[in-house]
Amino acid sequence: MLSPLPYGSTTLNLTTPLTLVWMANRNQPVNGKLSKISLLDSGNIFLVDADQVTTWSSNTASDAPVELHLRDDGNLVLREPQGTILWQSFDFPTDTLLPGQPLTRFTQLVSSRSHTNHSSGFYKLLFDNNNILSLIYDGPDVSSTYWPPPWLLSWQAGRFNYNNSRVAVLSSLGDFTSSDNYKFSSDDHGKVMPRRLTLDSDGNVRVYSRNEALKKWYISWQFIFDTCTVHGICGANSTCSYDPKRGTRCSCLPGYRVKNHSDWSSGCEPLFDLTCIGNESTFLEMQGVEFYGYDHIFHPNSTYMNCVDLCLQDCNCKGFQYKYDGEYSTCFTKIQLLNGRYSPLYKGTISLKLPKNNNFSEEKSMKADDHVCSVVHHKDFVRKSANRFVSFSLWFATALGALEMICLSMIWGFFIRTRQKSSADQQGYHFAAVGIRKYSYSELKKATKGFSQEIGRGAGGVVYKGILSDKRHAAIKRLNEAKQGEGEFLAEVSIIGRLNHMNLIEMWGYCAEGKHRLLVYGHMENGTLAENLSSNTLDWSKRYNIALGIARVLAYLHEECLEWILHCDIKPQNILLDANYQPKVSDFGLCKLLNRNKLQKSPRFSMIRGTRGYMAPEWVYNLPITSKVDVYSYGIVVLEMITGKGPRTGVGSIDGEESYNGSPVAWVKDKKSGTCWLEQIIDPAIQTNYDECKMELLARVALDCVEENKDLRPSMSQVVEMLQTHEN
Repeated sequence: MLSPLPYGSTTLNLTTPLTLVWMANRNQPVNGKLSKISLLDSGNIFLVDADQVTTWSSNTASDAPVELHLRDDGNLVLREPQGTILWQSFDFPTDTLLPGQPLTRFTQLVSSRSHTNHSSGFYKLLFDNNNILSLIYDGPDVSSTYWPPPWLLSWQAGRFNYNNSRVAVLSSLGDFTSSDNYKFSSDDHGKVMPRRLTLDSDGNVRVYSRNEALKKWYISWQFIFDTCTVHGICGANSTCSYDPKRGTRCSCLPGYRVKNHSDWSSGCEPLFDLTCIGNESTFLEMQGVEFYGYDHIFHPNSTYMNCVDLCLQDCNCKGFQYKYDGEYSTCFTKIQLLNGRYSPLYKGTISLKLPKNNNFSEEKSMKADDHVCSVVHHKDFVRKSANRFVSFSLWFATALGALEMICLSMIWGFFIRTRQKSSADQQGYHFAAVGIRKYSYSELKKATKGFSQEIGRGAGGVVYKGILSDKRHAAIKRLNEAKQGEGEFLAEVSIIGRLNHMNLIEMWGYCAEGKHRLLVYGHMENGTLAENLSSNTLDWSKRYNIALGIARVLAYLHEECLEWILHCDIKPQNILLDANYQPKVSDFGLCKLLNRNKLQKSPRFSMIRGTRGYMAPEWVYNLPITSKVDVYSYGIVVLEMITGKGPRTGVGSIDGEESYNGSPVAWVKDKKSGTCWLEQIIDPAIQTNYDECKMELLARVALDCVEENKDLRPSMSQVVEMLQTHEN
């Protein structure tokens, strides 16, 4: 239940699991027991504290009778009987927008200081002076824009600044539109449900949707995926690293210690004093670490030693950023070490200025100060390439020969910064944000010992076991020779890489080199579901939990992703089991990523997909393909887990009965018409030890899933609900 009531009102119990969406006096909290809110005959609302001091007022007046009305959309409205609005909470947002509530040139969102401290924080969402919807870090000492990415011009970020409306709004269907051309649809868009857009205390904007059945909010979209790009999140003299599983982590630089363990925005302080004598200082080089902004001196085409000399000559220099990409080199000396982040795809280094004979090291610092400061999920903001602009800049600089020396520094400054980011995009910069690495073909060939140990094979390619350079055991799928272009391949790998579900196989990396297309996954210790069924290693409880896990991940793929992802080949061979026998669905082809709108316009596939015996009738009769094809395949797999009999096995009889006819659906339906049917279909490996109630439910759900008419089959979310009723 949303709570659009003044913070500190006597009618709001802050100990209940309510969600605050508006606060009247966030920076002057009142006594929760003795404070009260009142509506006067004069048309004014005021909030008084325990000592009867007014801490907030609507500053309104009216000669007519007034009423304070909480609307169904969450807007708290003070109005006159004829409908004139004197005051409304929608005009004074705090950190949240509700559906239909506009963000305008006169309003802004300001984050809370923390999850528990609702006073004003350091982050703001507003329209800047260029009419661009922006996220601002307004810290105690510095202020900067961090979204859209500051190294991009507005048109490079896909924004339009020639507008005068300055309005942005989230709809009840999950669609967000802004007058500067920024728009998105939440992962679950299309259905009316409770939603909110909140600027969280970590500087990210997220859309939350509410599952009414579970009474829980979940993230259905966010502006920024890698929260390390948020300025100020780890404070000065520290670095931020992001991992999709562990979240955002802050670490002090070597030679620095954290100021406040409960608030990393305070940053780190030095454990040393630097003199201005050059020969008393040295430099510690850190790979893959970048500090954005606050450059003191920029030198293009500078050598590393020249950069060292520049920093030694400057008493205020704390270090320098250096990068050489084989063609160009850049040197930026730093007077402040702010907005530090670690990215494995950043090819440059930061060299810290430290006193000689110090015992500081990168390893020691990471161990001492590593700290989880927040956990986030879902989508990232995809940056656009600036290559055309770079090319134009180079041509323009060359053409102006007479002014070349004057303009060179400015043009190169912009060029290097833009090129840094755009080339990172081309090499998979935002793949790093979701933990995906680009591998070379030679690396993967070495990891698999020349692709010698085959552990799986399918229509899309062959899977090999490999050991990566960091000693992780991986399953490396070598796709059949690809006709797909590299750009299209990378775009689709990006989508798959951003998927995040505990029952989905985790992608670690990819290779797109020439004609080679490879995908790198984690290796599952217990092999495939098919192997475990044939070896009788699964008891009834494991089978039930596996069925529930598969249902959950299919519901996620079908209903919670922006792209409509149909697996199209659900079978025991494509379901892996980890060390705890948790299922991991794997091997969904890249070509099955479909846009919902495009699918509605063209609902037929050009070719049949799947494995005979697990395929829905729609494939055979050339009927429109929907998510119900996966539901059918799921039903076949569940029947196989219950009976131990898969399609087309052609073997087996129970207690001398007629031979199995090769179709688990027909065979189970035939048994169901008799008495004690459950006992007759249960796999002999678990026949004497199982929960009859749960296994019967599982069998009935499976039969519902394999209905000939797709409209009679349940959705995967309905399957999850049915199975969860007996989970415990």
